[in-house]
Amino acid sequence: MSDSADSVVKIQDAARRIRENITRVVVGADKAVDLLLVALLNNGHVLLEDVPGTGKTTTARALARSIGADFNRIQFTPDLMPSDVVGINFYSQKSGEFEFRPGPLVANIVLADEINRATPRTQSALLEAMEERTTTIDGETHRLPEPFVVLATQNPIELEGTFPLPEAQLDRFLVRMSLGYPSEIDELAIVRRFEDKSPLDDLEPVVNASELIDLGKLLSAIHVDDVIASYVVALCRATRQHEAFDLGASPRASLALFKAIRAKAAIEGRDYVRPDDVKELAHPVMSHRLVLNSTTRLRGRVTDDVLDEVIATVPVPIADIR
Repeated sequence: MSDSADSVVKIQDAARRIRENITRVVVGADKAVDLLLVALLNNGHVLLEDVPGTGKTTTARALARSIGADFNRIQFTPDLMPSDVVGINFYSQKSGEFEFRPGPLVANIVLADEINRATPRTQSALLEAMEERTTTIDGETHRLPEPFVVLATQNPIELEGTFPLPEAQLDRFLVRMSLGYPSEIDELAIVRRFEDKSPLDDLEPVVNASELIDLGKLLSAIHVDDVIASYVVALCRATRQHEAFDLGASPRASLALFKAIRAKAAIEGRDYVRPDDVKELAHPVMSHRLVLNSTTRLRGRVTDDVLDEVIATVPVPIADIR
C-alpha cells in the first residue's frame, strides 16, 4: 500500500469513528458533522450560525468527547471582559509573585456561545488566539494547547443588542455552517433518544487528541493537481473582481479552501481531490468572507446567490486529475 493510500485509510477510519460517535447524539446532521471533521483535521475554527435549540452546544460537546479533548464553554455577553476569556496575572500572597491564571480559552475545544453579543474589545481578544494559537497577557506570551479549535455560535435572526463580527475575525474561521431544523423523522428520533437521559452522558472518546494532530499532518499526502489548485485560486480571485462585492475572498480564503478539499477527499477515502470537492466546499469556506456592496443588498440579493454566479462563470477543470 502506498504512503498516500495508507494515510487515507487512517484518516477515513478515524473520521468514521468520530462521525458514528457524534451521530449517537446528534441526529440528521451528517453533512454538518463532516464539515466539523474537515475543520478538525485542519485545526481550523468553525462559525455555527443557527437559531436556538438546533443542537449547536450538544454537537460541540459530542465532538469534544469523541476526541477526548478538554472542552470549555464561554457565554459571551456585553459585560464580558477580555481578561474573562484569556486569563489574568494575579499576585499570589502565598508565593509572593505574580502567577498566571488561565481563562476558559485555554482548552482544546472552545465553544464561544453567541459570540456576537460581546463587545468588539472582547471579540478582538480571540484574534491572536485563533490565528497564532497564543495569548499575550502583560507582555508575556502563552501557547494554547493542541489541537485548539474555536466553535463560535451566533443567532442569524435575533440581532438586537449584538456586535457584528469584523471581517478580520470572520476571515479566521475555516468554515461557516448551519445545522438547520431536522426532518420530521429525525425530530421524532431526537425526542425518543433524549426522552430518559442524554446519550451524551455515556459518550466515550474514539480518537485521542494527539492522534488527531498526527492525522492532520497526513493530509499533505492527498494529491491536489495543479489544475485543481489553479481552480481554487481562480474562484477566489473571481470574487474580488465581481461587481456585487465590496470585499472578495482573501488569499487566506484560497489557502483555507485548498486545505479543506484535501480533508474532504481523505474523509471520503480518496487520495486525490476532484473539482466537485471545490464546488461543494466553496460556500462554507468562502461565503462568510465576502461582503456585498450596498446596491446589491438593496436589490435583496444574498451572498450565496452571488457566489453561485461566480462558481458558474469560472471554468471547471476537465483534465484527468487522478
